[in-house]
Amino acid sequence: MKAELDRQFMQQALNQARLGAAADEVPVGAVLVRDGHIISTGFNQPITNSDPSAHAEMMALRAAAQSESNYRLPGTTLYVTLEPCTMCAGAMLHARVERVVFGATDPKTGAAGSVLNVFSEKQINHQTQVEGGIMSDECGQVLRDFFKERR
Repeated sequence: MKAELDRQFMQQALNQARLGAAADEVPVGAVLVRDGHIISTGFNQPITNSDPSAHAEMMALRAAAQSESNYRLPGTTLYVTLEPCTMCAGAMLHARVERVVFGATDPKTGAAGSVLNVFSEKQINHQTQVEGGIMSDECGQVLRDFFKERR
């Protein structure tokens, strides 16, 4: 059951990634879920917004925080098509996201195990569960297709 829900929500994150690609942004998508319902979505927009922090995860976290009038988002799961970077991982920890599920690993900037693992630091006062590799082939393919078109 949990695996099927993870796939369903990751598919929604892939839909967000495709919106990013359509906007000529690196296609990374994110979906924030609580109690089986999507509470916010996001896709990469740093070029569009001239904002280096406008990653898919940040966009979803900002939208949820605004709609809930609270920067803390307990009981949520964030689905993202690419392994989070250190900035996004830090924001997830500060927001008290309960669980992060990502698709493709990021061997250049991944902060959930590929380059480093921000989430494994026991000194941090909040612990977030992390699960990677969900639909990794599909998530990676969206990125490969995007960059192939630009070469």
